[in-house]
Amino acid sequence: MATRSKQKALERQAKADTRPRATAKFIRISPFKVRIVLDVIKGKPVTEALAILENTPKAASEVLFKLVNSAVANAENNMNLSRGDLVIAECYANEGPTLKRIMPRAQGRAFRINKRTSHITVILDSVNA
Repeated sequence: MATRSKQKALERQAKADTRPRATAKFIRISPFKVRIVLDVIKGKPVTEALAILENTPKAASEVLFKLVNSAVANAENNMNLSRGDLVIAECYANEGPTLKRIMPRAQGRAFRINKRTSHITVILDSVNA
């Protein structure tokens, strides 16, 4: 039994994506709002994407600016890649756990308010590769 799980773990490591990445989890902003900004920067060079994020008046742009910078730092420090050669290959926002809150309404009723969270991932790739 143990050898089978070790074998599966080794297979998973062999298939693992080796591109530099950064992940932000449990971000208190709806994934729908994050995806709007992600679609703008997807496929762009890192320097251009950071310039776009700096000048975008959306709440998600501040979080994404930090996340892209983190992914660039991972690429530079862990994989010895140059900042000028990096492109945003993939970026996506998955839904995290939803915080459920109650808003009192008229005549003793209560309406639910869903405060959504996001798990955001940015994967970079080198232009030369």
